[in-house]
Amino acid sequence: MSTLEIGGRAAPAAGHMAPAVPQRHATRRVPRGLSDRTLAWLFVGPTLLLLLAFNIFPLLWTIALSFTNYRANRPNAELVWVGASNYARVLADEDVWANMQATAHFLLWSITLELLLGFGLALLLNKRFKGHSFFSTVILLPMMLAPAVVGTFWKYFFEPQYGIFNHLVGFLGGPSGFTMLGDTRLSPWAIVLVDTWMWTPYVMLLLLAGLRSIPPYLYEAAEIDRASEWTKFWRITLPMVMPFIVLALLFRLIENFKMFDLVDQLTNGGPGSVTELASIHLKREAFEKWRTGYASALAIILFVAIYGLSLVTVRYLDRVKQR
Repeated sequence: MSTLEIGGRAAPAAGHMAPAVPQRHATRRVPRGLSDRTLAWLFVGPTLLLLLAFNIFPLLWTIALSFTNYRANRPNAELVWVGASNYARVLADEDVWANMQATAHFLLWSITLELLLGFGLALLLNKRFKGHSFFSTVILLPMMLAPAVVGTFWKYFFEPQYGIFNHLVGFLGGPSGFTMLGDTRLSPWAIVLVDTWMWTPYVMLLLLAGLRSIPPYLYEAAEIDRASEWTKFWRITLPMVMPFIVLALLFRLIENFKMFDLVDQLTNGGPGSVTELASIHLKREAFEKWRTGYASALAIILFVAIYGLSLVTVRYLDRVKQR
């Protein structure tokens, strides 16, 4: 017999294998994940919404108001379309040009001093000496303070009656009752001095990062060629750090052009209007005289000026990087 009956069913005999019966497995649908494009929009979408809400919309609203006679203290007054007359009034206003001249003076000297002093400090701290980490941290302290706090502190420092500055001037043999902030010739230099004190550490930090990124083998090759220290600085250090210098110039140019809180606390544009920067004048037109349409036109002109200066600096930075 070829089969054996076990339990009433035929079983295959030894040496014979039953044919395999294919089994059907239940197919499960694996849920597909989100696509890369969907994930990208989920992450970028909230940022774009915030950008539209807090940057793009206010800019468009300011542009629209600049063509009207709108006043924020009269929101229910009739809105009249005045065209480009606000822009014409701004460009013909002698006070605006005086403020732009004060802004240019502040930009030129503050950024020049910050770059020179920042570069010097970066060269000094790039040399590994005992305690350089401690001194680096101490130098960074001014930029950690709020500009309003710095302005208030230096205002008391320059106070003619009990300020420390007058005591130092008297100790060095200078005139008594010296008024740094009350003199029309010295007050523009006071805001330059304070801004330089506060933001030179920031420039130093950027340039120090540039110095630390220079490959050491360049200096080793120069040593083999017996190059002088001046040659190494002029041929290696300065060209390699130049992109960082231009970047620091760009950052400080943007920030100083719109400088407000430091100067507002220090001099409030005085004495007279010699330290009334463009940002201070804009605040007075918008929130003291309530000429919102006029102030909007001034804001757009300042925006275009900052954008133009930044564009020139960025193009120069690209040229430096390609060398």
